[in-house]
Amino acid sequence: MGKVANKRAARPLPSYIERMRRIVLLLALALAACGGAPPVDTGYGANPELPAPESGGMPVVNAARAVGWAEGSGPIAPAGFVVTRYAEGMAHPRWLYLLPNGDVLVAETSSEASEGGGVMDWIRNAVQRRAGALADNANRITLLRDADGDGDVDERHVFAENLNQPIGMALVGDYLYVANTDAVLRFPYTAGAVRVTGAGERILELPYRAGDNGHWTRNLIANADGSKLYVAVGSASNIADYGIEAEEGRAAIWEFNPDGSGARVFATGLRNPVGMDWAPDTNALWTAVNERDMLGDNLVPDYMTSVRDGGFYGWPYSYFGANVDDRVQPQRPDLVAAALVPDYALGAHTASLGLHFYRADVFPEGYWNGVFVGQHGSWNRRERVGYKVVFVPFEGGVPNGEVQDFLTGFLNERGEALGRPVGIATDRTGALLVADDVGDIVWRVAYPDTPAPN
Repeated sequence: MGKVANKRAARPLPSYIERMRRIVLLLALALAACGGAPPVDTGYGANPELPAPESGGMPVVNAARAVGWAEGSGPIAPAGFVVTRYAEGMAHPRWLYLLPNGDVLVAETSSEASEGGGVMDWIRNAVQRRAGALADNANRITLLRDADGDGDVDERHVFAENLNQPIGMALVGDYLYVANTDAVLRFPYTAGAVRVTGAGERILELPYRAGDNGHWTRNLIANADGSKLYVAVGSASNIADYGIEAEEGRAAIWEFNPDGSGARVFATGLRNPVGMDWAPDTNALWTAVNERDMLGDNLVPDYMTSVRDGGFYGWPYSYFGANVDDRVQPQRPDLVAAALVPDYALGAHTASLGLHFYRADVFPEGYWNGVFVGQHGSWNRRERVGYKVVFVPFEGGVPNGEVQDFLTGFLNERGEALGRPVGIATDRTGALLVADDVGDIVWRVAYPDTPAPN
């Protein structure tokens, strides 16, 4: 018999570059564990207190390792609410959309590895893999049907597939619109259908960088009469790292007609706008925005804000109005002077993605017309934040109170991620649905004192 090869000896040694990448990541992880707890984050509310920026040194890398939920476990809601597993065994459920007949569409999609090749790209991939963000991409939309409104899914169908990182969905007339990362598609839709056919008609091309598309999610929303649609396009980088030319049409919300014509940039300077919804009392468009990294544990706060037509919100030159980011060169003092101050800060590095106004009257009255925000959770802060759904009360279409924890328990006692909340919707019974793309579950949060409708 021949000799058995020594597999350990046969494995090629890592290249110098690969060894350096590992050293860089280990140093970043070590930095996350040292230096004690960061100062208290005061970056919440309508008038956040912002600390002085920190700069230089290695970025903090402290993403919670994704481990998933144990059987029978789940997140925690306030007293009087009941949390159940509406749908589980999904493939990275990221976003939710309620059809008029009560069917729930779930976009199953995930981040893809950056192919830039640099040290920061390698760190980004390693962090996302640890956090459960990189997975085999389903690139599909699944339909969930609760025919009798009892809170249990009766049917589950593949509604659309072979998509390209889909997120946003909107029904306008006889078409279902889907926002892929590189284009908006539309499919003919018939009420009650459990599947759309064909590849969809590409009606609007969106900014896209092959191999490293930066903030890749593209949310979608229609106005009340369906005459206009809006699509959110995040930046390609943290602070225009590839040059401002690479950010053309990005860090923005676009407006366009239902046939894809008349596309224009509606608002700019929004680093990574994701969740969008209309305020019930004013019908103003609101969005949740992820702000920039590497200025310290408590800078810069993510935020939600009403969106003005033609408004500029600072990125990349400044944040929260006229707070200049000196790392960006050359500067644009003319734009900084025009930068609008966001309405409400949601904490630094919380990764506030989902934004959903509660229009039902099933929850206690304090929740009516307020906004729920899905905070996906930090990856670059010594003390982890986010990893929960929060609530902000509204009155007269504006925030009226402090941030309240609503759905917690996504981190275990070891700081590992059991799940990470993202998109939020209200089902036809008035219960809240929350997409958990690490737990592969859609959670349902009901207030049991009110019976479901017939």
